[in-house]
Amino acid sequence: MPQYSQIWPHTAAPFQHIQRSKCHTIGHSVSGSSIDTIGKALQANPELKVSILTDALRGTREAPEPSCASLLASLIRDFGSERVEVRMFHTPNLTGIRKAILPKRINEGWGLQHMKLYGVDDEIIMSGANLSDDYFTNRQDRYHVFKSKDITDYFYRVYRTTCDLSYRVLPSDREASGFVLEWPEKNVQPAPLSDPSGYIASTTKALQPLVKGLPSSPVSEKTSDTHVYPLLQLTPLLKPDSSTELPALTGILRKLGTPEFAGSKWMFTAGYFNMTAEVRQLLLDSKPASATVVAASPWANGFYGSKGVSGMLPAAYTHLSRRFLDAVSQAGLSNQIAVKEWRKGTVNTPGGWTYHAKGIWITLPGQQNPSISLVGSSNYTKRSYSLDLEANTLIVTSNPDLQRRLGEEEKWLQQYATTVTRDDYAKTERRVGLHVRIAMWIVTLVGGAL
Repeated sequence: MPQYSQIWPHTAAPFQHIQRSKCHTIGHSVSGSSIDTIGKALQANPELKVSILTDALRGTREAPEPSCASLLASLIRDFGSERVEVRMFHTPNLTGIRKAILPKRINEGWGLQHMKLYGVDDEIIMSGANLSDDYFTNRQDRYHVFKSKDITDYFYRVYRTTCDLSYRVLPSDREASGFVLEWPEKNVQPAPLSDPSGYIASTTKALQPLVKGLPSSPVSEKTSDTHVYPLLQLTPLLKPDSSTELPALTGILRKLGTPEFAGSKWMFTAGYFNMTAEVRQLLLDSKPASATVVAASPWANGFYGSKGVSGMLPAAYTHLSRRFLDAVSQAGLSNQIAVKEWRKGTVNTPGGWTYHAKGIWITLPGQQNPSISLVGSSNYTKRSYSLDLEANTLIVTSNPDLQRRLGEEEKWLQQYATTVTRDDYAKTERRVGLHVRIAMWIVTLVGGAL
């Protein structure tokens, strides 16, 4: 059976001491300090091989200035392509004239490689976090470690297949950016920028074997007290869409609304409060004994203080929280469902943190701690289920120790969270102006946060 190793709170740095033979990491951005750490590990261990998959739009945004792509290309230059592989996924939704005219700051709104998987040998970390500096210093997130060859091998197959659907980064002294993006002959054909429709047909063929049959087949032994169901949301690359995350999530929430599960408890959180209308309604229909929604305070939102339209987003998400509370009241559930805002200081000031944790914890009737939890990259938004690539794990356990630790995780994620009411949202500083409504329209347009 898979050994579910640990839950890492707060600011764990998972690859500070890489000394093993294989490392596979997947996110949409990697910081300079993480690249330095990987470089030191490669230098210290000549047997180590590293493969990294990020997003092309986000990873090349600053080019020709130093970018994620140019920093990663330096690893290839220093240690060779036999030891370091760097891939960048490019969505087939953004090509041609649209790609040429859209500003780089907003072009990622058409889709990202958003999975966060960090594998070393037979262990894997499932998270919603990237390998960026703020995730290891002043950003609240989640990391779950699985010591399981079966689970790690499955997600490695997901990783390897996605690499073969992505551009390869190579260093280049001729380009001002310091890198080039190449489409290898061994990749699926054609490339997304040359023939998006043909590319989707090829990616569907490549990915369907990985999603077929899930999540009905957990990665565990029959005698296990803990089952781990890999879930994938790969909507942009599957036609027809056979993704497993959204059906699994909605199926669980529907089950909570049946008489058999009356009296269940749950906690829901996301870095950006913009769950889909279906998920919101299913949470209300579950009629829990008690439930908590944790959302980022405007002062803990990663967009707080940003210039331009993005600076309006924290207020827009807060307004969505208020509308959810209104729906709770209309459903007569104000005594059962609470909304809390997470805040530790103020973003971009000394000691200020941002909030980016996401997940669901479900405690069944008669139990004291959660026995069901989701951990992974999804923000549970329209965007998550239509534009981005997402990876999650559904954990179902009867193990008392793991249930206790999941309960502890629920508690420490609420350590800096304060209950808010409809009266709080009616205060002058929370009133919605035209600029917030514009931001809400943008949120709806791109389907959620990044």
